[in-house]
Amino acid sequence: MSANPIRPALRRTALAQVQRVTPVDVRSARHLVARVYGEMERDFGVLAPPLALHSPAPELLAASWLTLRETLVADGLAERAAKEVAASAVSLANSCPYCVTVHTATVNSLVRGRDAQAIADDHFDAIDDDRLRAIAAWARDGAVRDTASGLELPFPADQAPELVGVTAVFHYLNRMVNVFLPDVPMPDGTPRSALPVVARVLGTLMRRASRRPKPAGTSADLLPAAPLPADLAWAAGTPAVAEAFARAARAVEQAGREVVPDSVAELLPRVLGAWDGRPPGLDRRWLDQAVAELPGADRAAGRLALLVALASWQVDDQTIAAFRTGSGSGTRAGTGAGGSPKAASGADRTLIHLTSWASFTAARHIASWTPLADHRSVR
Repeated sequence: MSANPIRPALRRTALAQVQRVTPVDVRSARHLVARVYGEMERDFGVLAPPLALHSPAPELLAASWLTLRETLVADGLAERAAKEVAASAVSLANSCPYCVTVHTATVNSLVRGRDAQAIADDHFDAIDDDRLRAIAAWARDGAVRDTASGLELPFPADQAPELVGVTAVFHYLNRMVNVFLPDVPMPDGTPRSALPVVARVLGTLMRRASRRPKPAGTSADLLPAAPLPADLAWAAGTPAVAEAFARAARAVEQAGREVVPDSVAELLPRVLGAWDGRPPGLDRRWLDQAVAELPGADRAAGRLALLVALASWQVDDQTIAAFRTGSGSGTRAGTGAGGSPKAASGADRTLIHLTSWASFTAARHIASWTPLADHRSVR
């Protein structure tokens, strides 16, 4: 990995932000975890906590990096600024202040003017660049089913796999971040006054990395090949994006089969099928009613999965503790061949498996709302 003298401090700060699970330390990372960490620092510019939190489950770490790399990071048809704007807008829609801070900082380093602040403030009408303003509104409004169905693509159709892919990735990552990271990209206890400095450093490192060549598709072999599921057909027009989502989808589905009770695996897609994308509100009666049909032993898993998918900011320690107690030690999952022998406890791996499955299930469901065939793109 890079010999940059600030790297060790950045790595420690990144991993110290992760809550509720113990991420794999850079010094003890082996095999798949070590490779992903190295690629992340090289191509993204930093060891990103939203990805590193997956390290107790190496295959899911690879899946999250692979989809992020091939949509947001790798060289493609859509420019990086447009992708970062889409990432920021989705993060606003999902009430994920951590991702809004990081990605508006990157926008600020890529475009001139006050557009980044307008995005962070959810004042899209104040974005000076007409194209970026349209992409921001499209990405934010696409999080709600009835508005998504009427949207036109504010970019050429051949860019859709990348930009729809960015929105899918951030619908996924926002949920994981809301569960496992603080509100801002700093460890707990760090003075909030340091946030502007942190944001500038992150933006600078990510901008520098964005200027280096990053050929598409070079990370595909992180995971085994797989067919592209029908609901991810929007990715098919760009082979690297399609390959990334196909391989990631298989990894997430396999992880879910290890830990998600059959009753929960049936319930979540059914609930999502009736969901319009709007937050369910603070009153959890909807949640109590939904899990009431589950066997008693499956209700803790069901509560956590539904909260992650529909209201990730409401996941609390009590919900996670109930799942951990109900799922036992998690020894079925083991530590995996991709990490170090002491990478994580089975319980951490089990928790990442369930939350990743719930997040990815929600993200691919939302992405399926994007109209591609029946609406012309705006050039």
